[in-house]
Amino acid sequence: MTDTTAVTSTPSTDAGNAPTDSATEATPTTAVDSATAPATETAQTTETKVEEPQVPESYEFQMPEGVTLDKAAADEFTAIAKDLKLNQEQAQKVADIGAKMAQRQAEAHARTVEGWIGEIKADKDFGGDKFDANMAVSRKALETFGSPELKDMLNATGLGNHPALIKAFFKAGQAISEDRFVTGAAPNGSQSDPAKRFFPNMN
Repeated sequence: MTDTTAVTSTPSTDAGNAPTDSATEATPTTAVDSATAPATETAQTTETKVEEPQVPESYEFQMPEGVTLDKAAADEFTAIAKDLKLNQEQAQKVADIGAKMAQRQAEAHARTVEGWIGEIKADKDFGGDKFDANMAVSRKALETFGSPELKDMLNATGLGNHPALIKAFFKAGQAISEDRFVTGAAPNGSQSDPAKRFFPNMN
């Protein structure tokens, strides 16, 4: 009877390689406390000093051609600008806006006056071929009854070109011309003075 010797095989390992454990313990990482660590982007608060506006003692306003800023308006605007603490540049910008508004108003009024002139020239009873002669009658009445202050106002405002006013002076001028042909005493004791006839309340 033959004895069989059990051969036990010993597991071999690769030469020069130490066995590795699959469950190798991971290197522990240390959590950084964000409350204590410095931030990568530090927000630096810088104190900004607000400069006081340079308010001049007086302003020098430059007006466009054709626009005049009278002293009363300049003084009033200067007081407002100083109260708002505007510097020269800021005040000039506000003044420019006011000047543009004044220009637009003046242009609109000029168009209105031109419209009045066109209307009276085209009037069938007053204008046309009779315009120059009728205007002479109206001017004569204005010279007779109008004061220097009235004439200045009519010229400054352009109202002297208004058709209704021109016609009113035309009628007055016609009456003056007609009165020259009246001789003798006025009937029923009526006044012959043309000014008092047209303006009965005038003393």
